[in-house]
Amino acid sequence: MTNDPNTTVSSPGAAGAAETEADTISAPGDDIDEIDLNALNDEDLTAQMHDDLYDGLDEEIDEGTRILLSRGWPADKVLNDALVEGMRIVGIDFRDGILFVPEVLLAAKAMKAGMAILRPLLAETGAEPIGSIVIGTVKGDIHDIGKNLVGMMLEGAGFEVFDLGINTDVDEFLAAIEEHKPDILGMSALLTTTMPYMKVVIDTLVEKGMRDDYIIIVGGAPLNEEFGEAIGADAYCRDAAVAAEVASSLVHARRAA
Repeated sequence: MTNDPNTTVSSPGAAGAAETEADTISAPGDDIDEIDLNALNDEDLTAQMHDDLYDGLDEEIDEGTRILLSRGWPADKVLNDALVEGMRIVGIDFRDGILFVPEVLLAAKAMKAGMAILRPLLAETGAEPIGSIVIGTVKGDIHDIGKNLVGMMLEGAGFEVFDLGINTDVDEFLAAIEEHKPDILGMSALLTTTMPYMKVVIDTLVEKGMRDDYIIIVGGAPLNEEFGEAIGADAYCRDAAVAAEVASSLVHARRAA
């Protein structure tokens, strides 16, 4: 997980750079010739939507999503082929240092435009997410940019995300996992003074005999892999893109076991 990130795997280092909301960032490409999305065939339209996600163009994602649905595409196919695949590309370039936090926030904002259309349709069809996660920034820590970025990347990867916000104590984590029964518990911390609280949460799960019921990932700027191992987490994630990859692989591995 990563930090600044609050949770769920949070993106630690990247987050500190941009404590700016995606809504306040202007999307690139305003002077580019407009493309008639309706004129594109399905393959070209999905490829264009990948580009539009990459550029953070929420209006184009909204339009493309509606066009694919009007052509008879099931909501889950639109989600996986157009949105999730597009965010996978964003995640790779973020991981590799080609994209940075502001660009990823724009892409996530565009993703949300498509999800606003698809979410009720997916609920009607009973489509299952690839997994679910409860994430939060631990008690005493009020940093959440990294955690929010992790949540966006996980949602983009097809997860159902339950974000507990900041300053989350052990009782709040316990209540959330008992209510939502997630595959993963993600915790984030940006401060060296708050990161030990992650062990408090994990030790409480051990005491209650619940530790093995959940995959636990942690993240945040001051954390490292050794710390994650020392407190008993299943994985440490250095940023949001890694968090999405690790979460997916851990869920698939557990279900295949």
